Amino acid sequence: MGIEHSRFVGQSVERVEDAALLSGRGRYIDDLGHKPGTLHAAILRSPHAHADILGLDADAARALPGVVAVLTGHDLADVAGPLVPALRAAVDARAIAVDRVRYVGEPVAVVVAQDRYVAEDGCDLIEVEYRARPAMVDPLAALAEDAPVLHEGVGQNLVSDRAFRYGDPDAAFAQARHTLSVTVRYPRNTGSPMETYGVVAEYDPSDDSYDLLANFQGPFSIHAVVARALKVPGNRLRLRTPPDSGGSFGVKQGVAPYAVLICAAARKVGRPVKWIEDRMEHLAASVSATNRVTTLTAAFDGEGRIAALDWDQVEDCGATLRAPEPATLYRMHGNMTGAYAIRHVRIRNRVVVTNKTPTGLVRGFGGPQVYYPLERLVQRIAATLGLDPLDVIRRNLIPADAFPYRTATGALYDSGDYQRALDEAVRDGGLDALRRRREAARAEGRLYGIGFTAAVEPSVSNMGYITTVLTAAERAKAGPKNGAQATATITLDPVGSVTVQVASVPQGQGHRTVLAQVVADVFGIPLDQVRVTTDLDTAKDAWSIASGNYSSRFAAAVAGVAYQAATRLRDRLAQVAAAQLNVRADDLVFAGGRVASRTNPDAALPFARVAATSHWSPGLVPDEVGSVIRETAFWTPPELAAPDEGDAVNSSLCHGFIFDFCGVEVDRATGKLVIDRYVSMHDCGRILHPGMVEGQVRGGFAQALGAAVYEELAYGEDGAFLSGTFADYLLPTATEIPDLVVLHLESPSPFTPLGAKGVGEGNCMSTPVCLANAVADALGIDAIDLPLTPAKLAALSERSDEPAPPQGRTVQAQARPGDRTMRGEGEARVAAAPEAVWAMLLDPAVLTSVIPGAHGVRKLSETHFRADVTLGVGPVKGRYKADITLSDLDPPRAATLSGTVTGALGNGGGSGRITLAPDARGGTRIGYAYEASVGGKVAAVGGRLLDGAARVIIGGFFSALARRAGGESRPGLLRRLLARLGVSA
Repeated sequence: MGIEHSRFVGQSVERVEDAALLSGRGRYIDDLGHKPGTLHAAILRSPHAHADILGLDADAARALPGVVAVLTGHDLADVAGPLVPALRAAVDARAIAVDRVRYVGEPVAVVVAQDRYVAEDGCDLIEVEYRARPAMVDPLAALAEDAPVLHEGVGQNLVSDRAFRYGDPDAAFAQARHTLSVTVRYPRNTGSPMETYGVVAEYDPSDDSYDLLANFQGPFSIHAVVARALKVPGNRLRLRTPPDSGGSFGVKQGVAPYAVLICAAARKVGRPVKWIEDRMEHLAASVSATNRVTTLTAAFDGEGRIAALDWDQVEDCGATLRAPEPATLYRMHGNMTGAYAIRHVRIRNRVVVTNKTPTGLVRGFGGPQVYYPLERLVQRIAATLGLDPLDVIRRNLIPADAFPYRTATGALYDSGDYQRALDEAVRDGGLDALRRRREAARAEGRLYGIGFTAAVEPSVSNMGYITTVLTAAERAKAGPKNGAQATATITLDPVGSVTVQVASVPQGQGHRTVLAQVVADVFGIPLDQVRVTTDLDTAKDAWSIASGNYSSRFAAAVAGVAYQAATRLRDRLAQVAAAQLNVRADDLVFAGGRVASRTNPDAALPFARVAATSHWSPGLVPDEVGSVIRETAFWTPPELAAPDEGDAVNSSLCHGFIFDFCGVEVDRATGKLVIDRYVSMHDCGRILHPGMVEGQVRGGFAQALGAAVYEELAYGEDGAFLSGTFADYLLPTATEIPDLVVLHLESPSPFTPLGAKGVGEGNCMSTPVCLANAVADALGIDAIDLPLTPAKLAALSERSDEPAPPQGRTVQAQARPGDRTMRGEGEARVAAAPEAVWAMLLDPAVLTSVIPGAHGVRKLSETHFRADVTLGVGPVKGRYKADITLSDLDPPRAATLSGTVTGALGNGGGSGRITLAPDARGGTRIGYAYEASVGGKVAAVGGRLLDGAARVIIGGFFSALARRAGGESRPGLLRRLLARLGVSA
């Protein structure tokens, strides 16, 4: 009778991680203890998008009890150099600004104190003098010859311009019956994990080394970048990660500059330093996906078959090139034809710097920016030709018998049957019923549309793809870079238990569960006999420059190499058991917790006894086998070669397939988007844990829904950041996420040890454009950009007039996108005559008593004043210096008041015209009209409140002036209004 063993791989076993995570026993970076004497850091950030730092006064901060040090870029320059970018361009990429800031939120100073509260108070006491420079936020405007230059060493804002040609696109376009173009502006968004960044750093002067604990998702190549910035060899930078991380979605790659900053601070103060990022810092200055302007043109025939594509991509990487950027632009380079058999391609890639946060990895990592224009173009081709979009997709798909399939730009698609996946999705997802629902809705006059998307999901990135940004000659000079090495170590302990260690830091993907499944199956033992450790220590654990958790590489690469390590160890254990059982090693079966003969099951030993042999009885181990205690495996697939001389590159190892369709309705009155049905078909190769694959798909869909409908990191025209809270940067909640129909098809990859492919990023690539195609179908429009907000959809529908405002109210002109100007006008009555009011306006003592939050007003001249004021908007309150000037004087009838305010929390400026007119009762009627704008943290956090707050504060000024002059006032009402608007003074 044979030995039976139920396999775990392919089953939705209970997650090992959940018991701790759901009971509050997760071990995140802020939960871990730190050494006695550890200090805490807070970071002072720039309120300006582009400015010179003329001076920084930190005396008051240094004098604050509990503050140990205040460190600037100059203070740290000797121990922290620039972060070397992946593209050799003369950009000033530092962890902290030196002399000049280039985006709102850039670190300007670090306050190190006994606790975080004191450190934050210290930041508030630092006074920085800036000289503002013109800011660039539009990537196309940044390309203009007269645009302000961010980095003089480059001489322009264009830091890379590469052209590529594959096949014969010129001939294909010349012979094409039709051509069509779409232009897309893909917006910025981010991952918004529940846990923000965290760093604990210590410097050891005895051997010039750093010990760094960070919730970084690396180490991968950024370890070398951080070590170089800290001016130490790589073996002097020990990186450790906590056992748990509260999400990343790619963005925790952005921990790297803060690792440099806090390490440098620890070295300067001679004690460990801890820093935990707050939510406002994270939104303003962590990592965002690139925003990209793409013009995509297709050459096609009358049936919609595409012969050639012409890509023109302008990538906005923000203020500096932070490694590995411009990787977002090149990660998809082998996949520029998507799921379609298109043999002729032209590409122009331009990389631009602007006064926005530097970009980096965000879930999908270049895929959304590619598939949005590509799949919008396919939909437009169908609409132009009067064809069904599904038919156009079918006619262009790569045939099932073509795999492995080499794309025009160099990718090697490993496996798939796209036609079958599409057919099964249409059948099982109920497309025919959805089409009938659309017909019925349109017959009733409702706006209903159906969208489609076909996309290839790449996973396991080729390290060499980023070098495609270099010319072939530059690559030859630099040396080849390629591959995707993964690492795993399997260890057997003296009682026969198994421990697995991998160089991949999980952020919720279920590493411990899946690795236990894989290894338990190899050894034929119960799951609870396998323990997986996922915290990483570069000083002890096996890792490589490609190690880390990114590009959906876990199932294909990390679980695969764990399988290889376990298999090698099992094969050596088989030789140990064979010597004791006097059977052949190839006759042994590992199953049911035993090692037994396949032909004679009675000849068997417990697995634990065999596994412990090298510990207890090494003399029983055959000499040729060696010690059987630990096995470390390194795996890199041969398919991932460096880019060739023609710039073709297999930019990823595995290629899954996604086919989505959906039905949506747009409300005519409100513009609200309602998803009636969403179907997502996935081919991710062999499925290791169906439940977790389902979770990845649903999680990716939720994140993609946010990117499509709710999320945008918005900037003002002057570079001010406007999305500093979750009231302005909206995320979908469970109530906004519809049920999802998830379907699967398995075509195992021939290139990975387990046949698995990645699945974690697919819907982030496919869902935004699928929804946009459905909206375009519903509204009958040609062009639409994200996000699909109700206001945008209501304006695009053009089906009904905007309702008139309530009686007695006026309609305000709609501000231009990015226009942060606040405008207002009003009047107040003061009992004093105009001459007395005029004198009061020029009296510092009176101004101190009537300006909200003023601590004192100094008179520099008859018309020039300076004041210290404390104001708050929403959750932000800070101290500012105000500079006020009166001009265009017409005493005592009129004057123009202009001013600027600066402080650690923001900056602002504006002007207003004040008129004084006598009234019939011997008093004065004061009229005022103003324009003002505010930047920095106040604008980012209180954007929705600013206009109302400005009106109340200005109203409060004149109310206080009226009281001082003997007029009537209503302070109780004013106080209540201030409180309702979240304004404190």
